[in-house]
Parts: sequence; C-alpha cells; structure tokens
Amino acid sequence: MARQQKVRRRWAIGTLAVLVAAGVGTLLLVFLPGGGAKKPTASASKSPSASPTATTSTVAEPAHHCSYTAATPVAKKVSFPPASPDYTASYQATINTNLGKLTFNLLNSKATCTVNSFVHLAEAGYFNNTQCHRLVSSVIYVLQCGDPYATATAKLTCSTTGKIGSGTPGYDFASENLTGAKYTAGTVAMANEGTASSNGSQFFIVYKDSTSGLTASYTPFATVSSGLGIVQNVAKDGYSCQYGQAGGGAPKEKVIIDSVTIKKT
Repeated sequence: MARQQKVRRRWAIGTLAVLVAAGVGTLLLVFLPGGGAKKPTASASKSPSASPTATTSTVAEPAHHCSYTAATPVAKKVSFPPASPDYTASYQATINTNLGKLTFNLLNSKATCTVNSFVHLAEAGYFNNTQCHRLVSSVIYVLQCGDPYATATAKLTCSTTGKIGSGTPGYDFASENLTGAKYTAGTVAMANEGTASSNGSQFFIVYKDSTSGLTASYTPFATVSSGLGIVQNVAKDGYSCQYGQAGGGAPKEKVIIDSVTIKKT
C-alpha cells in the first residue's frame, strides 16, 4: 500500500471519524497535515482505516525485545531506542506545558515497545519546545502532539503542503495492545500512517470518550492521571483553521510542550 504525504500520514485520527460519520470512508489517526513527503494512495491515505489489514506485533507482552526500522521524514535527529526494554519497570511521564502539567501513567506491561520508544524520546528531549498541532472535536475527541516540525513558535496554518504533521523520529515500529482497545477519556494512544507498523513519535490524548468513533487500530500506551482538564479546556476553544478532509484543525489556544520528564520505579 503506497504512502501519501507524511503530512497526511499523521492525519488519520480526525479523518476517519469525519468520514465514518458521513458514511464515506475510514480515515483515522494517521499523522497530520500534509508535508511534502510521500503521497498515500486512495486506499491508504495517512489515516488508518477502520479495518486495517496490516498485522500487529504478535510478541507476548511485556515484550523482551523491540524492533525499530528506519523511516522518513526525520523531524528531529535522534537515535533508535534500545532493543532490550526494561519490561519490569513502571513509568510515569510528566508533560510540562505552557498551560500546566499533564501526568501520564505509561502502560509498560501492555505496550512495552511503545513505552520504550516514548521514554527514549522524552529523555532525549525530542518533544521539547513543540506544540500539539491538531485538535479533533467531532465524532472523535482528541488532541494530537509529538511532531517536532510543529515547533513552539510555529504558526499553524493548516496547510496541506507543509511539513507539520508528517514528522517521524527516523524510525517506525509495530502496534501493540490493540485487543479490545477502548478510547475512553484519558487514553493516550499512538497516531500512525494507516498501517500497524507505522508508529513513530506522534500521539494523541483522548479528552472525551471516542470509542464509538475509533476502531482498535491505535496503540493505547498510557492513561492521563492528572491534567486532562487542560486539554478539555483547549478543546472548548476549538480550532483556528481546519485541515480539510482529514478533519480537525489547529487549536486556537496553543499547547506548547516545554519538556517531558520520566519517573521510573
């Protein structure tokens, strides 16, 4: 299945909900707005489908070994995560934003390789000084973040030709924890390009139950333990511009991630 512009790739989240609501198609949580990378075909645009055909990781959780493969475009240079994760650890992530702190409990025993990647990126400063670039407030209710192309100072214009929304950390990896996945308020899951092996750095925070609008195609890897109200207040303000067919748009109120700190126990 050919890939479309990486921009659309992280677009899937909003599109699916919008298309499903209209009875048209299944664009979901792929990355986001378009940059100028690869162009998805009609059957594989940067949004995951409601019934993906790609297979997910079959490794028993917690995983003892993780595989990461090279991907482009690289939004910010960073090394690959370690292949041997600390699968016995418990992790808590604190997202320090301009609006306050959000705290995530990472699901290391259920999505070990995803957590391994998130922790690696956080400790490398990958998310520092970036902003959450996409808000979806119809059918699915999510705030999408994790692309360094969306710098803290960038003006989000919802362009379909820019790079924002297309960035990867230079690697992809397989989905996990999809059996019976529910996207209730407080769930944190990975955005992807529409296939089960296209996870990178972009993730979304569910601020209102979206289980009926999202199929089990996005790896749930954390839950919000505090600060969800911050995202819900941002959602109330809506977005300043709309990302076309992919759904959603740039939040009117900027959500800037100053840094992410990890606590390991």
